Amino acid sequence: MTLRLILIRHAKSAWDDPLQDDHDRKLNARGRDAAPKIGAWLAGQGYFPAEVLSSTARRTLETWDCMAPALGEATVMRRDPGLYHASAERMLEALNGCAASPVLMLGHNPGIGEFAARLLRKPPQSARFDRYPTCATLVADFEAEDWSAVSFGTGTAVTFITPKDLEG
Repeated sequence: MTLRLILIRHAKSAWDDPLQDDHDRKLNARGRDAAPKIGAWLAGQGYFPAEVLSSTARRTLETWDCMAPALGEATVMRRDPGLYHASAERMLEALNGCAASPVLMLGHNPGIGEFAARLLRKPPQSARFDRYPTCATLVADFEAEDWSAVSFGTGTAVTFITPKDLEG
């Protein structure tokens, strides 16, 4: 059985209030522009998540809110506080607890970039993959009966895209 993961770093966030708690930072204009474009691209490719797993940070939840109109309302949404600045190991633990496929997971760097790299047998051919910039999106497939059987080094990259790739 093939399981599919859509792994997204949150869209670009604002740094305009130095006193604001990092967890509460909102998206900036660039992020509010990029997230729906990635959502529309996912929908155009037929990548509709059955389950969304997100950090509880405001910027990850806003990223999903900007994408959701293109991806449908029938999705199960789970907010996991443990994904806020999570390690690759913690992200794998969260993924192992998922039930549906495809799963769309929203998180933060540096953990999400490391998680993406460690999940795959071989990285996608993209100069941006190592940086995993804001709103970067990896689609990866796993041959497993359920998510609990997925481990590092078992995924196959289907595609990797960034908002910059969608520009003109």
